[in-house]
Formats: sequence, structure tokens, C-alpha cells
Amino acid sequence: MSNERPAHDAAAVASRREWLLRSGSGFGAIALSGLLQGLRPAQAAGLPPHHAPKAKSVIFLFMEGGPSHIDLFDPKPALHALAGKPLPESFGTVITAMGEARSPVLADKRQWKQHGQSGIWVSDWLPHTATMVDELAVIRSCVSDGINHSGGICQMNTGSLLGGRPSLGAWATYGLGSEADDLPAFVVMQDSDAQVVNGPRNWGAGFMPAVYQGTKLSGGEPPIANLRTPQGITAARQQAKLDLLARFNHDYARALPEQTDLDARIRNYELAFRMQATAPAAVDLAEETEETKALYGLDEKPTAAFGRTCLLARRLVERGVRFVQIYHGAGNKWDAHSGIEKNHSELCRQIDKPVAALLADLRRRGLLDSTLVVWGGEFGRTPMSEQGNGRDHNPTGFTMWMAGGGVPGGTVIGATDEAGLRAVEDKMHIHDLHATILKIMGLDHMRLVYTHNGRPERPTLNEGAPHPTLAG
Repeated sequence: MSNERPAHDAAAVASRREWLLRSGSGFGAIALSGLLQGLRPAQAAGLPPHHAPKAKSVIFLFMEGGPSHIDLFDPKPALHALAGKPLPESFGTVITAMGEARSPVLADKRQWKQHGQSGIWVSDWLPHTATMVDELAVIRSCVSDGINHSGGICQMNTGSLLGGRPSLGAWATYGLGSEADDLPAFVVMQDSDAQVVNGPRNWGAGFMPAVYQGTKLSGGEPPIANLRTPQGITAARQQAKLDLLARFNHDYARALPEQTDLDARIRNYELAFRMQATAPAAVDLAEETEETKALYGLDEKPTAAFGRTCLLARRLVERGVRFVQIYHGAGNKWDAHSGIEKNHSELCRQIDKPVAALLADLRRRGLLDSTLVVWGGEFGRTPMSEQGNGRDHNPTGFTMWMAGGGVPGGTVIGATDEAGLRAVEDKMHIHDLHATILKIMGLDHMRLVYTHNGRPERPTLNEGAPHPTLAG
């Protein structure tokens, strides 16, 4: 018997839509009745994992713009001897976002120390994260294909440089469903109102039904808009609205039966109804102690915004949300082509305390073993200077880390060359990274299949392999 996820069944979808059409304007009453009886939505049902999962949830901390690995987690003393000189020919031709690199080497200005029992090196830009290194598996040999932000961010989220494929969170939701009846399975947040590069396609469902796409929450107050019924709206009036929406959906389904957006819209209405009862408590930080809020830095201006999203992420996963992604630095703020000292100093100040707090808080609540935390950006940065005091994009060797979810903490995976330019040991392509995350969640990336236009599609484009040390 095959263990592959069954392909999306068009006949079943057609039957469901036919039922909706026949139900007509009565759908609103049927949906409301079902919700009041606590019926579980189809999205939440999920399927059995391919093997025993180590993690039930993922929190992906995405540093948009490309943080510099050689200034944070991958010290390169050789850069000081090479500073101001062209990179030796032995490192080969270097192609960057700005073309072929001929700029002199730029040494880092960091103070480096070994931390924890594991002795992992972390720079002085991340003193709080450094206290948690024994929980981290630091991957120093990540590789991507995206030399610019749009392609790199798209690949880190969907496995492809080109838009149109499902995001990793959508694949996880498709494969496993949700453990939460009254919250979205896949949630996206960011610490500012700036536009994330590529926008919603980073967390979209691609060619899969739209119901698997991520739900964007606000990092502000309230995180979820329009949850509370306005004053003066009676149950009868609410019912009338549902009936009206049902009539609109009826007409839309008749005209465009092939559109999955209708199915997603109906389920979203159902989910929104359930969320009105329970979601306000899930995102109400007033329930947290002052000690916890201070731990995340909510009482300090530089850390308050990102700290809030990290604390919300913890509250969401403990309530069964499957996949949470947080964007920091939306609008490519980590993209330090110039002034890297000022740029990274400010950004590290914003994330360091909240990230360490998230790990510590998950651990003390017994959630770290069942939650995989992933940190990183779309690529790293070059050892050569740009504009004299910055660094260009570097997809050929950079650092990410994982923690929790059964990952062996206090571990360093792979290595880059002496300059931190290219991964030279235990390379981990984005497809390998995605395969590893999925395996930790109990999914085999080659057996997780969705049939699109008669073609079996898989999350890693039939490439990659889970890392044996990280995924077991």
C-alpha cells in the first residue's frame, strides 16, 4: 500500500461544489449549525505522518535581506590578514549580485567568544542568543541558488527561484493538517508594516487549493482584525449575513466551478466564526506575566515589536498552530551593501533578546522538544567589501540554525572556506533544509505528493535529502 499523500481529488472537489450549489442560500444556516456543533473543518483533519514526528510545530524566524554569517556565527580570522587586498585567485571567480567581484576583502570588527558547554563561537552582536548555544544546531554550510532577494526569498520559502509553487508552510499544512480547530494552521507575522519582498506568494499555496496558504496576522494590536462582533449586531442579523454570503458564493461557484478560492473562502468564513470565540484569548498578551513580557523585551523600544511577534508565536504553537513564520526586517533591512556596522548592530539589537527569550520560554514550558525553531535569511554576505564598508549577497555559503524538535543542540554542521565565501564541507542546499524540516515533522519529502496537471509534484522538486544528524 502506498504511503504517498493522495493526489488532490478533483472529483471530490466537484462533488463538494455540487453540494454547495444545490444547497444554495441555505448554506449559511448549515455552516452555522455545524460550527455550533463543533464540527472539525476538512483542513484540520490531516493524514497520518509517514513516520513518528519529532516536532509538531515549526517557528521559522526569517531575517529578510541576508544577515552576515561571517559577522555572527562563522568567525574567519583569515580575513584580518587579507583585509584590504583582493581575494586570492585560489578562491575562484566570484559572481555576486553586483556582477563579478573585484572588491578588497573586508575584515569583521567583532569580538568572538566560545559559549556554553559546546563552545560554539558567537559574535558580540548576539550576546543573548549566545547564552542558548547549547540548544542550537548551527549550520555553517547552507547553499542557495538565488543571487538576488526576490529569487532567494522565493526559494527559501517555496524551494523554487520562480513564483507559483506552494510554500513550505503550505506543504506542511497539506500533509499534516492542523491540531487547532479554532486557529489557522499556518500563520505569518512581521515586526513592521513594511512590504515583504514577493509579498503573499512567500506563504501562498501555489497550485494547491488556497485553503493551505498562510494567514497573515498583524504584529500590532489587535493581531487579528474584526474578531469581535460589533456592538448591536444580534445573532439574527449575523445569520442573515451568512445567508447573504452563501447566495454570493452560490453564484460565484456556478460561474467558476474550477476556482479553489471559493472553497478557501467558505472555510475561512467557518474558521472566522470559530475564531471569534477563542482567538482573542490566544493573542491577548495581557494574560502574560510582567516577567515574561520583560523576558521578550516588550518593555524596551528596540525589542518590543519583534519580541511581541515571538511571544505570539509561542502562544500560537502551544494552542496547536502547525507552522508560524515571522519576518524580521521586511523590505530587505538586513541587506547591508554599505554601513554594515550600523545596519547589523541595530538589527541584532532588535532580534537578539526576543530570539533567546523564545527558546528559553519554549524550554521552560516543555514546548521546545515538540517545536522546531529555524533561524536564517535567504543568503549570507560576502567577505569582500562593497562601497567600502558593506558586504554583497552570498548564496554560496552561509549560516542558519535550528533548535528544538529533537535537533541535537550544541552542534555545528558543515563549514565554509577560510574566507567564509563557499561551503566546503557537508553542503546543505535549501532542498536539503526543507527535506530536513519536513522529516522532523514526520513527512517524507519524496512521498508528500500533490498531483497538478497530471504531474506528481513534491515540495523539494524531487531533490534534496534530510540531514542525518539533524533529522535522525
